[in-house]
Amino acid sequence: MKNLLSFFVIFFSSLASINAQEQTNTADGALLRGLDKVSGEVVDFGIKSGEIYSLWKLEVKLLECRYPISNPVGDAFAHLTISQDKSENDLFRGWMIASSPAINPLEHARYDLWVLRCAMVSTSDE
Repeated sequence: MKNLLSFFVIFFSSLASINAQEQTNTADGALLRGLDKVSGEVVDFGIKSGEIYSLWKLEVKLLECRYPISNPVGDAFAHLTISQDKSENDLFRGWMIASSPAINPLEHARYDLWVLRCAMVSTSDE
């Protein structure tokens, strides 16, 4: 357990130093994918920053989506809040990373959700 904790401390430290050097830009929306693990249904959807998207029994709110300026279709970092059935308790609140969804995942028995990429909703038909 101690080795695992040490690994995560080193990993997040190196990730922070890489991201500190990388210039990012903010998109006005994001493209996400949801999975209902029981039915197998997969849904891709676009969401604009500040809006709430209802998916099955989940309510997903995108607060911000950032991407590397050097690679606009590359790694996306989305700050999300996810709740269920209008509950006051959040199932998830934090940053999800498109290239590493397992680092900070939604922990739910039935539903899975992850970020695909940032999108400029104002200029895109996604």
